[in-house]
Amino acid sequence: MSQLPEAPIHRRLGITITEAGPDRCVGTMPVEGNTQPFGLLHGGASCVLAESLGSVAAVLWAGPGRIAVGVDLNATHHRGVRGGSVTGVATPLHRGRTTATYEVVISDEDGRRVCTARLTCHLRDVEPPAEPPADPGAC
Repeated sequence: MSQLPEAPIHRRLGITITEAGPDRCVGTMPVEGNTQPFGLLHGGASCVLAESLGSVAAVLWAGPGRIAVGVDLNATHHRGVRGGSVTGVATPLHRGRTTATYEVVISDEDGRRVCTARLTCHLRDVEPPAEPPADPGAC
């Protein structure tokens, strides 16, 4: 997992990826600090966890020199959570050459389903860095 790129939003939300592979990606997130005004886990935080786990699995499926870019995310929030942590598990629904779709199930500490999400990623080659413009004053 050390080869995974760092995502600053993971630090901000307290997301920890505990298992990463193209067939299964697992991560946890604390509820505290990720709540909406009524003290429940914010649905947007659940979506960030889902997109993060699905994207990591998709990029590992895509392989070296390729990236995964989320193009569609939908989530159904089944129950509220007020404390502890949640765990997300991403598993593939479809994996092709140009798209990968993952289901992400987020559960509370008692194993109750909190959210079910589906993420589709576009898989593409990494673009080479742009050449800097020529210096008009150079010889």
